[in-house]
Amino acid sequence: MAQQEDIFKKVVSHCKEYGFVFPSSEIYDGLGAVYDYGQNGVELKNNIKQYWWQYMVLLHENIVGIDSAIFMHPTIWKASGHVDAFNDPLIDNRDSKKRYRADVLIEDQIAKYDEKIEKEVAKARKRFGDSFDEAQYRATSARVLEDQAKRDALHQRYQEVMNAEGGIDLEGLKQIILDEEIVCPISGTRNWTDVRQFNLMFKTEMGAAAEGASTIYLRPETAQGIFVNYLNVQKTGRMKVPFGIAQIGKAFRNEIVARQFIFRMREFEQMEMQFFVKPGTELQWFEEWKKRRMAWHQALGFGAENYRFHDHDKLAHYANAATDIEFKMPFGFKEVEGIHSRTNFDLSQHAKYSGKKIEYFDPEDNTSYTPYVIETSIGVDRMFLSVMCHSYCEEKLEGGDTRVVLRLPAALAPVKLAVFPLTKKDGLPEKAHEIINDLKFHFNCKYEEKDQIGKRYRRQDAIGTPFCVTVDNQTLEDNTVTLRYRDTMEQERVNIADLRGIIEDQVSITSLLKNLK
Repeated sequence: MAQQEDIFKKVVSHCKEYGFVFPSSEIYDGLGAVYDYGQNGVELKNNIKQYWWQYMVLLHENIVGIDSAIFMHPTIWKASGHVDAFNDPLIDNRDSKKRYRADVLIEDQIAKYDEKIEKEVAKARKRFGDSFDEAQYRATSARVLEDQAKRDALHQRYQEVMNAEGGIDLEGLKQIILDEEIVCPISGTRNWTDVRQFNLMFKTEMGAAAEGASTIYLRPETAQGIFVNYLNVQKTGRMKVPFGIAQIGKAFRNEIVARQFIFRMREFEQMEMQFFVKPGTELQWFEEWKKRRMAWHQALGFGAENYRFHDHDKLAHYANAATDIEFKMPFGFKEVEGIHSRTNFDLSQHAKYSGKKIEYFDPEDNTSYTPYVIETSIGVDRMFLSVMCHSYCEEKLEGGDTRVVLRLPAALAPVKLAVFPLTKKDGLPEKAHEIINDLKFHFNCKYEEKDQIGKRYRRQDAIGTPFCVTVDNQTLEDNTVTLRYRDTMEQERVNIADLRGIIEDQVSITSLLKNLK
């Protein structure tokens, strides 16, 4: 685990050193849990968003996009339940003065039991070799059974406390933390305060005069902008159920326990799609969207073993099914996307609070109903982090050298092609610019002439550029260049006229989408 944490630290510093992510307001010593995307980061982020958007709206005839405002009528958040129920249970350690989410402390404790069990199984596997029967070992090992019983008992108790009548049982949460002897990671003590609820929405005021101003909120999710526009889109687009509305946009949460770099931030970006279906069909659609979303992630080629579904034990009061797609980060499997069957809660609530009828008339069976909704919601920043963590690679080369290379999927890479003149004379820079001027209409190209060629290759490896081209004196004679491939470092001589054909198909978003037919 320590080695993985070490990799995570390296990824964080790599992001800053190579223009991917900077701490926000850094010259003023930064602002907690807020980050800015640099020149390479914004390209990678835009490519991720484009991959998602094109998948949703190009490959699905019944999905369209919108872009709703960040500021919304305050009653929307009353209707959605955010004003009354959008809280985190927080606990403070009196010695370290640090604040934690009580539910996360307990979930981490459950994960520790899981890790302990997996270590025992791994040791036994090593000991018994090919003759190892894992199922039998799990069913008979006294140590595994003891840990499993403790884990299951804790899990059961945690579920009861989180799903208590009238909301989360805060005293029950604290009692679990005391009984499990969970310590503060900083102070190592168990000197805990009571657990309290804290609302995560940012408030501001709208209106010129202070006395006439009304309280509004920065949206904590983008989904409500879709729900309140449901009828507008359905009618103007003449959409038939089932259909979806997609949106990419900023959301804001006053996270008290923001951590792990861009994994949990106060200002973040979401890619959400709400899919409206006929009541009674929602669970089939839920399963269908689970399949489609997992396929979208796996098309990036990061390996199926790095993804898993995590079904929710604690369902939101409006949901009848929920799962997360988790990705194996250096700090464990973590959620990057949520898929929820939200029933008709949102549309019904908005109909109730607005006094407007929000129903769908189904011409096929001549009935009106409030559609049910399947939601897919993915954090752009978490997706960005998972891509960076998986792509970061330190590689030993022949001759004892090492290189840091970002093995980004070519379609997501910030720069697709870097063009180098071998020297700064003899017309080579002019020839290099000529190549770029021809290809820059098709994909992102970069010109570089500083330092020797080897160092230029290393810089492009570090930002994940899949192709580099070197222009030399032979180029002026026969119009060929040296094309170098990032992952293999192999080089070949190719004609300038063939460059676009070789590169374009591999670096386009279309190349990823074709994996999803």
